[in-house]
Amino acid sequence: MTVYATRRERMRLRPTLRLRLTLLNGILLVGAGGILVLLAWLLVDAVNPQDKLQAGSQVTLADGSRVDALTWQTSFVDSASRELLVKGLLALFAIGIIGIAGAYAVAGRALRPLHHVTATARRLGEETLDQRIRYSGADDEVAELASTFDAMLDRLAGAFESQKRFVANASHELRTPLAVMRTEIDVTLSDDEADVAEYRRMAKVVRNASERANGLVDALLVLARSEAQSGRRLVRKVPADLATSVYNALSAVKAEAERMKLEVTTDLEAAHVVGDPSLLDRLAGNLIENAIRYNHLLGKLWLRTGNVDGQAQLVVGNTGYEVDPGDVPGLFEPFRRGGWERTGSRGSGLGLSIVRAVCDAHGGTVSAVAQPGGGLEVTVSLPAADTTPVVAASAAVRRTKGLGTPRAELS
Repeated sequence: MTVYATRRERMRLRPTLRLRLTLLNGILLVGAGGILVLLAWLLVDAVNPQDKLQAGSQVTLADGSRVDALTWQTSFVDSASRELLVKGLLALFAIGIIGIAGAYAVAGRALRPLHHVTATARRLGEETLDQRIRYSGADDEVAELASTFDAMLDRLAGAFESQKRFVANASHELRTPLAVMRTEIDVTLSDDEADVAEYRRMAKVVRNASERANGLVDALLVLARSEAQSGRRLVRKVPADLATSVYNALSAVKAEAERMKLEVTTDLEAAHVVGDPSLLDRLAGNLIENAIRYNHLLGKLWLRTGNVDGQAQLVVGNTGYEVDPGDVPGLFEPFRRGGWERTGSRGSGLGLSIVRAVCDAHGGTVSAVAQPGGGLEVTVSLPAADTTPVVAASAAVRRTKGLGTPRAELS
């Protein structure tokens, strides 16, 4: 029943673009032809030079008969007018039929790529995103539409592939701590001689695995929240200072930096922006945590904030294991880790992805440069805010927090 109804719907005359173009061309053609026929009829009717004939003038016809010239002229003009009108209408009808048929055929040929676009769109699915129109006709509006459609399909294919890869990696990352917890619990429960110490060891392993899973879920939520606001208006927009975010993040990892005996150098100038402070804190936190996590013992960490050419900048650099410059762009993809150390189990591989998403949401950019001898330097640039009246207050806050000097070292 559904197939039959679909066929009936296709057979029904619809006001399609092809039909409307055909009707428009037909109306224009028939209208122009009708105007020409009317003008010709009026011109024939206007040919009446009776004022130049003498009264009583006669004309001799082919059969030898003689008739009054004025009477003959009047009958001749009436006959010519009727003949012109009839033949003109018949010719106009024939030309109209031929013109409408030709317009229908030409419109169909011109709109054929649109039907190709429609057919391709109907065939599209997750498994057929590799199909393209590849229009090779004239460089006109249809070619532009087909090219735009192909470009859209390229973006869709890339987005689907990225989504599939993201889901696969996320499920893998979540499955690992869950598998660790289940294995530890099963092994411990199957051991009839397990004592309190063994259960305590199992509890610690399960707690660590659950913390890793919880951290991954939190990172996924932050990433989703940041990407949802990318390219559109932020849900929360208030004045913020990147220097304050850096200080907060650095204070949170101070113990880890001291444990690794890192030489931390800071040069924190006011870098005022307008945005979501919680996302900006997460941005700074991810960069600094990565700089410490992927550093080595007695390594270096340097942090800078300030304004450069109307942009609020944050620079986070670190020493560490060598990173191939060709791998740097991929580090901003979810679950991507570069270098020997970055392929370990530490971290979820979402840190720089979140940084890029937060930058996009704030209309900024982020870039990274592999350091000679190992390490990475990441530069974040966000639109600077005109907050001159609050500069002094911000500086006072930093002095209160122990950041009164422009350069500080933590060793």
